[in-house]
Amino acid sequence: MRALAVSTIVVLRRAREPSPRLLGGASSAGSLSGNCLNRRCWPRYTPAVADRIRILSGMRPTGRFHLGNYLGAAKNWVELQNQYECFYFVADYHALTTEPDGHKAEDKVFDLTADLIAVGIDPKRSVLYLQSKVPEVAELTLLLSMVTPLSWVQRVPTFKEKAKLHPDNVNLGLLSYPILQGADILMVKGAGVPVGKDQLAHLELVREVARRFNRTYAPVFPEPRALLTETPLVKGTDGKQRMSKTVGNIVGVTDDPDVIRKQVMSMVTDVKRPRKTDPGHPRLCNVCAFYKFFFDDWEHYWDLCRKAQIGCFDKKKLLAERMIETFRPFREARAELTPALVNQILEEGSENAREVARQTMLEVRDAVGLPSYLDR
Repeated sequence: MRALAVSTIVVLRRAREPSPRLLGGASSAGSLSGNCLNRRCWPRYTPAVADRIRILSGMRPTGRFHLGNYLGAAKNWVELQNQYECFYFVADYHALTTEPDGHKAEDKVFDLTADLIAVGIDPKRSVLYLQSKVPEVAELTLLLSMVTPLSWVQRVPTFKEKAKLHPDNVNLGLLSYPILQGADILMVKGAGVPVGKDQLAHLELVREVARRFNRTYAPVFPEPRALLTETPLVKGTDGKQRMSKTVGNIVGVTDDPDVIRKQVMSMVTDVKRPRKTDPGHPRLCNVCAFYKFFFDDWEHYWDLCRKAQIGCFDKKKLLAERMIETFRPFREARAELTPALVNQILEEGSENAREVARQTMLEVRDAVGLPSYLDR
């Protein structure tokens, strides 16, 4: 479970229907066409019936919404809405571990929320909420920390990775980040978590924490199971590291066309192909890797590259125009969203999420032996 910079997807209860394909070829997911952006046409969110699976996922508001966020998380979120009861949150608590000034996060919260709605997260079908508007998750984090040995969180790889990226801000919140993650999951009693292999350490920690809490107090939480899924590794424009706002190697999904062109044209290509007349090596080219996401006939372009029938400049130009056209509905939907509308969505979504959180905390407090003030 990557540190919520991309996603954490939590599945509750067993479905009667088969799970959908999480990743695949081209789809229409993401367009808001047909969705009413006027709040007056939304029905109030109502919890799903018993045979529906609930999923939960979050993303940190740490910068512009980029291609890695979309392909690695949001595209799946949009598709999952068709079948599941979805809870998606803006993880502003998590963002504080590396960006401690919350005043700077206000605009980023708006931007991320608006971008998620623009790419297809539908307030009529999902609960979209702000993590800090559900304070019960902070209380649960505290109580879970009481049963979590220090050695457990110290062994999680993400702490060491984040500490290297932010050597001047290695704080306790960064160390206890996995406990907050666990609270996000256990607050809704997740029974399973679709993850990539690189995220198994995070999930195993959550399982151990849930197990210890249940043994210490009462069997409140299920132990979330790993449901391994294919998650694309989206490299940044430098072709070296994962696309990241921190590194600054991103392609913005809802950026202006000229900005997207500039970002794509800056991409590093095949270093073993110094001249256009030299045969290319598509498997070594970051630009060619993106063709898999945006061109159904990507193998044709790979073949042209191998035969030196298309140059790196032309490949980037074609890719940029395809991205711009693909993201056009997102930009149009984004332009319709006002701060007032986005804030209203977060307020209503946060209250719906709190209804679930309050019930969980009543059970937790009763198990621990604390006064259940929440039912007053």
